[in-house]
Amino acid sequence: MLLTREADLFERSRGRLEAIAYRLLGSAGDAEDAVQETYLRWQSADRAYVETPEAWLTKVLTNLCLNQLTSARARRETYVGQWLPEPVLAGDPILGPADTVEQRESVSIAMLTLMERLTAKERVVYVLREAFGYSHHEIAELLDITEANCQQVYRRAKQHLTLERARIEVDAAAARRIVAEFLAAAVSGQTDELVRLLTDDATIIGDGGAYFPTLNRPLSGAERIAMFVRLAIKPSGAKWDKLGGKPTPFAAIVNGRPALVLVAEDRIVGIVVFEVTADGIAAVHAHVNPDKLVYANRQWATYTPGTPLPELW
Repeated sequence: MLLTREADLFERSRGRLEAIAYRLLGSAGDAEDAVQETYLRWQSADRAYVETPEAWLTKVLTNLCLNQLTSARARRETYVGQWLPEPVLAGDPILGPADTVEQRESVSIAMLTLMERLTAKERVVYVLREAFGYSHHEIAELLDITEANCQQVYRRAKQHLTLERARIEVDAAAARRIVAEFLAAAVSGQTDELVRLLTDDATIIGDGGAYFPTLNRPLSGAERIAMFVRLAIKPSGAKWDKLGGKPTPFAAIVNGRPALVLVAEDRIVGIVVFEVTADGIAAVHAHVNPDKLVYANRQWATYTPGTPLPELW
């Protein structure tokens, strides 16, 4: 039986460990599993040789995530359709620190998707440095590399992760306005209204896994996206049946961004996240794979969503 003091020490670290793992793996469920495995190893460790428990726990978690990232890359080669990270509703501790722009940016769907370009080591170095403020010396010790090598890895990661435009941060009221405007334009049947809301080079990515056919690759361009969205959101009985019923739309903040949450029979059946810049909506990330919505549905059971948006279909 783990001593109470040591169990308490782990529990005090759990939130930080989960937040690190989510940024590294892009999956809330996998992050929880990695932290649970870290706990099991903490139980069986000879703690007489553990000088700094927080550093020991972070190193074990990091190594578990490194191994999982390698296997996840192989799994995604056979993933049906496009892959997106799991969305998380605002207020969950797994999103981690949000005091700086860099910390908030590091957990956005856009950034988590971009981080798929990195090697496993680059991702670890970037996340620990950018989102959690670890020094290069500390990260080097965690990864058993030199400090100079750590700095090189960080520079390479930064070069791969430059966003084209600065994103606008929004509060709940602004998020509701943005989502309501998009939804109204989408169901209006007039593509001009949607084009007006999108940047010229906007992109849309849909993740339906093996359950819902979506785009085979990202679609770019405001007019092309507007035509696609108008058709995709057009109401039909068959479409509602597949989702489990006609969905009720809500506005929310997901991974720090405005999002349309579709709920049928008290269950989230879709989440559409918007990346907003000063020029308009630059990216749309649509999540309809039910496997990717398991964590969000756990949140929804205790979430206070506010008033639903007007049902326009």
